[in-house]
Amino acid sequence: MSELTLESSLRLHPRVSVRPEPFGALLYHFGTRQLSFLKSPQLLAVVEQMTAASTVDQALHAAGVPEADFPQYLRALQTLCASDMLVEEAA
Repeated sequence: MSELTLESSLRLHPRVSVRPEPFGALLYHFGTRQLSFLKSPQLLAVVEQMTAASTVDQALHAAGVPEADFPQYLRALQTLCASDMLVEEAA
């Protein structure tokens, strides 16, 4: 995957299950059998917003993430893409 930008379009991989937890969520990929932790409820909100949002920027705004925190969330989303939890949609 190329470098993630605010204009990227992401979706949860179809083989990933999300289990909300008080700390954020657990993501389990049934294809790779990997487990990932979302360590904040707001990151979970961003991932959930990916379904309705056409860009990462829209998902971050919809989840109420302050713009000053966007770089940290982009890094977290990039990590989820690298582990195949999130996939980029073609433009």
